[in-house]
Amino acid sequence: MKECEELVSNTKVAISIVTYNSQHIFKVLDNLKKEFGQESPFRFIIFDNNSTEEYKTRLKEYLNFVDITFYQENKGFGFGHNYNLLQATEKYFLVFNPDIILVREDLLKMIELIDRDESIALLVPKVLNSDGTTQHLMRERISVFDYALRFIPFQFVKKLFTKRLSSYELRNIANDRDVDILFGSGCFMLLRGDDYKEVGGFDERYFMYFEDNDICRELKKRNKRIVYTPFSQVVHYYERGSHKNSNLFKIFIKF
Repeated sequence: MKECEELVSNTKVAISIVTYNSQHIFKVLDNLKKEFGQESPFRFIIFDNNSTEEYKTRLKEYLNFVDITFYQENKGFGFGHNYNLLQATEKYFLVFNPDIILVREDLLKMIELIDRDESIALLVPKVLNSDGTTQHLMRERISVFDYALRFIPFQFVKKLFTKRLSSYELRNIANDRDVDILFGSGCFMLLRGDDYKEVGGFDERYFMYFEDNDICRELKKRNKRIVYTPFSQVVHYYERGSHKNSNLFKIFIKF
């Protein structure tokens, strides 16, 4: 870990968070302050998609730790991250959901891995629920049918397609080595800054959902590697807005 510390001391990372009344953000920011403090290699940037005034007031309490843009309308996930990152000068960009708990050491290991292998454009860790079980957010293919299966509330339907869903979600992926994958989850992505800029960041035509699949596809077109590393992990509270909000579910169905 000493080697990781020395590497990061000379490696700049822009950590981008996009919020919209996100219920876990204050717990997340408190954790980040504890893990990272005021270290210069890490720059934390928040883009707020026009949350409530009460929410924005609470966010302002963290202005000594993060840079915050309060936007006048909700422009979506991709727009917010592009606003934060396309003009950033750091070597690496971390796309970071407002419901992620990160331990500093796990990020250091990811930075060490991507820094020593220039063929890797995007790196994702193991993603866990708060109870320690694994979230299966990576994808083997793009399929509207398979994607919809994950949102169907009827368990008997899912049981009919257990094998297909397991393949789609890479449930049997190796956990003893780094693995090249096709599609990683946008909840936590470490990207090489130059590669992010080369593809123009996220496609802002996707308000939310599928923009992570799209950026992975664009990187693959350029023969860039997308890699899953099981040796780093994060906890994802997984707000899953489309399950709780009918308007968001309509957006999901539209795309």
